[in-house]
Amino acid sequence: MNKEKIKLFLVDDDALFLKSLEIEFLQHADFAIETYATGEHCIGNLSNTPDIIILDYHLDGIDKHAMNGLDTLDKIKAYNPDIPVVMLSSQDKIEVAVSCMHHRAFDYVVKSETAFVRLQKIITTISRIKKMESTLTWYMDRV
Repeated sequence: MNKEKIKLFLVDDDALFLKSLEIEFLQHADFAIETYATGEHCIGNLSNTPDIIILDYHLDGIDKHAMNGLDTLDKIKAYNPDIPVVMLSSQDKIEVAVSCMHHRAFDYVVKSETAFVRLQKIITTISRIKKMESTLTWYMDRV
């Protein structure tokens, strides 16, 4: 990740939830945020190099034929397997979470009153991992 603002992609077909999530992130930290209502739009903008993607599981509220979250996740990972993707869903089912993890999601968060706090903690964890990887790479290059 760059040393500047963390670039977040927020992808959700629920416009109200998407806007509230964007506002929360902008109020609590210095992020560069891009929002998308469909997986197709997210995929079409991956060249903007997101550091982290927060991705809704369903994504069919606007268009019933839209790519769902798992399909979008698979395409993101095909494009760049190193982009951490956190799946977000209103479903509190272990099978859904496990399925997301099998598709290489970094984590799974249930949409709730505490979702934003959980997302903040996950982003902090991802940032720490990236810093450690960067330090290790720097060190290994010099050994």
